[in-house]
Amino acid sequence: MKPGLVIGLVVAVLLGLMGSVYVVREGQTALVLNLGRVARTDIGPGLHFKIPLIESARVFDRRFYTAEFQPERYLTSERKDVSVDFVAVAYISNVGDFFRATGGNEDIANDRLAPIVRDSLRNEINARTLTQLVSGNRAELIEKQLPGINQGAQTLGLNVIDIRFKQIELPTDSDVIAQVYDRMRAERKQVASRLRAEGEEQARIIRAEADRERTVLLAEAERDAQVLRGEGDAEATRIYGVAANRDAGFYAFQRSLEAYRAAFADGEGMIVLERNDPFLQYLRSDR
Repeated sequence: MKPGLVIGLVVAVLLGLMGSVYVVREGQTALVLNLGRVARTDIGPGLHFKIPLIESARVFDRRFYTAEFQPERYLTSERKDVSVDFVAVAYISNVGDFFRATGGNEDIANDRLAPIVRDSLRNEINARTLTQLVSGNRAELIEKQLPGINQGAQTLGLNVIDIRFKQIELPTDSDVIAQVYDRMRAERKQVASRLRAEGEEQARIIRAEADRERTVLLAEAERDAQVLRGEGDAEATRIYGVAANRDAGFYAFQRSLEAYRAAFADGEGMIVLERNDPFLQYLRSDR
């Protein structure tokens, strides 16, 4: 046999062996196509063989992956328009169904999975208010919808384990934002009115308390002043009485001088009296 022919046979055998071997790594799965039709599926990790030229192998990643979708607009139970941006966490559960439904193209799989997820979420979002959607328990919402989503995803050979909301926004081209701002302004005005009313009530209470204390203080001061005046008048009367008892004549003279001083205080007074009037006794007597 000629050396060139031998070399050609060896090369052909090597190429045939190389074309009949394929490797499936950990976290991957494979299927074998026989003349374009699915022959074997769900092939696990390891070294595997196929018929050269007749069979071909397709290897797919079975690990979790994130399916990105375009934001979707929904109506809440209050008929308010919201834009929800979400992603799905899924993995290939049946490689045969996945290949038949999508041709092994992940983008096609995401495009066909998107309406299944959107329509399922629509039912829950339509039944909730905006407040419940934004601040409520989203895990409970997703948990209710996962069985229905996976029922549709099985036709694609996928299994969805979670749906995550990336963002919930109010569309700028709707009147929801204006309604939210109006409600916030109304709530702030209500709080301001309540605080203002409480402040006015406290002010009235403080003023009433201050007026009451003022009235009490003035009354107590007037009472104490009258007591002091009474005590002073009593002491003065006592002193006058003691002085009068010691020298009655001097006391009468002192009282007469005070009466003269009061009668002629302005220097222009005129009094017409009889000559023997007692009022003039100290003016005509040298005693």
